[in-house]
Amino acid sequence: MDIKALLIDDEPLILNHLKNALPWNELQIDLVGTARNGVKGLELVIEFEPDIILCDIRMPLMDGLELLREIRKRGYETEVIMLTGYQEFEYARLALQHGVKDYILKPIDYSELKKAVGKLANEVRSRRSEKRSVERQMQRMLGLAHEKMMFDVLMGFVEDLPAYWFAEDERGNGLLYSLILVDLDGYAQRTVSWTDQERKLWNFAVRNVLQEAIPDQELQYTVVQLRQGEWCMLPQFERARYAAVSEQMYEWARKIQCAVKEHIKLTVSLAWDHGPIEMKELSQTYLKLQRGLMLHADHEQLLPFTKENSSGDLGAISEWQLVEEITSGLRMYDKAKVEQGLERLRANLPHISEHSALGIEKFLQYGIIHLLREMRELDFMNSHEEGMLWQHLQHSHNVKDLLNVIAELENHIKELEINKKSSELLMISAGEFIERNLSTDIGVDDIANYLNISSSYFSHLFKHHYGETFVEYLRKQRMELAKKMLRLTSRSVTEVGTLVGYSDRRYFSKVFQRYTGVTPTEYREQEELAEESEEARNEPDGQKNKQQV
Repeated sequence: MDIKALLIDDEPLILNHLKNALPWNELQIDLVGTARNGVKGLELVIEFEPDIILCDIRMPLMDGLELLREIRKRGYETEVIMLTGYQEFEYARLALQHGVKDYILKPIDYSELKKAVGKLANEVRSRRSEKRSVERQMQRMLGLAHEKMMFDVLMGFVEDLPAYWFAEDERGNGLLYSLILVDLDGYAQRTVSWTDQERKLWNFAVRNVLQEAIPDQELQYTVVQLRQGEWCMLPQFERARYAAVSEQMYEWARKIQCAVKEHIKLTVSLAWDHGPIEMKELSQTYLKLQRGLMLHADHEQLLPFTKENSSGDLGAISEWQLVEEITSGLRMYDKAKVEQGLERLRANLPHISEHSALGIEKFLQYGIIHLLREMRELDFMNSHEEGMLWQHLQHSHNVKDLLNVIAELENHIKELEINKKSSELLMISAGEFIERNLSTDIGVDDIANYLNISSSYFSHLFKHHYGETFVEYLRKQRMELAKKMLRLTSRSVTEVGTLVGYSDRRYFSKVFQRYTGVTPTEYREQEELAEESEEARNEPDGQKNKQQV
């Protein structure tokens, strides 16, 4: 039974008839109790929180109207049907004013009462279903916003993290993280001939497995895709739980690996740092793990890293910074920076050859693979061009051949239309799309699809153009529009929130207060006072004197 009902009447005969005359099972209603006065009725309301109450108006100790006031005062949304006689019609009218859903005249027509109760039960179910739908939508929005926030943090897009970005537990302690990097083995080479749709489907399938792969029900974690074939899993925990998390990390990694292999029929390698990691450290930790997996090319790797061992077996950290410098140039659409990085890489080859624990050939192979994956992620080459480069790489076994592949990459980059004007036009279109859709649930994927570019490409381009992340920009645009509407219109706070994309009033008020320092209602009151003060200052002296007289 999904609906609970309570009966309150001081006449035993009527109470008995109400219990037995209505087909409660047929109506799918659970009758949780009966009471013969309002005081006992209130106790049962507190105990069972019924959805529907059938209540007499005239009762000893506490009548129906007083009971109704107490129920509403305590915040219960219980629906009430009042039972009343003709001589108590005035009471019934007052009850309707206090939020009674309906009233039934005595002597009771039980056929009429059955219809009223059945209709009310359906209304409660419908409202409850709608509320669950709104809550699911809100959870989805919050989840997407949190995921995008973590993407920006991991990619190093955010330099100064706002205080409200730092998650806290119920005691106000900052949460800590572990980081697990999951990479599909040989993804770039294996998928070069796949269509974009095939890649999206496989990436979506792996993501779904990862979201269910850690068996600890008490642990919250976020799955963030950084590029195709690569995900970060971010368990978050209180410091007191760190020991348990660190002990289970290897077992979790093994289960993740097995789950992907079982459900997707693909193999993955994992690197992880069990932490504890603060949010501001996540970006560097991600780069460390990414580098570690790149430098251990065998399939189905399980590689633990910690602060203690992070520098011991990576070997090529200093020379790898040259590759990351080139990658940074690609992400910034700065061809000059890319070309300078490639030139520095060639110039430093003798030093790398002499000091690298990897060996020069392996280092160049890994560096090229990394750059190819980044170029695919940024839509800098089509599948045919990428396929040709992979073929050349597979047949390159010495330094000279590998340098020729790098030269091909460089020529391709020189020929790219990384056109500042075209990127600006894309971002102008993105800004217009956001402005048109502020009231809807929009995300990075929606705008990227609209612009016909990849999500990662959009994120890089957006940050470079606007100087802030998509989440920050969207929040600012919504809040500025909300301020304008609160100042210039008489729309309610709920209406304003809905029109700027927040269907839940409480969440809108919370975000607005974080942004402005005051609630929407307080902001409107402040603006009205400021406007009145401005009008008073601008009144002619003669008019002021006249008013004073």
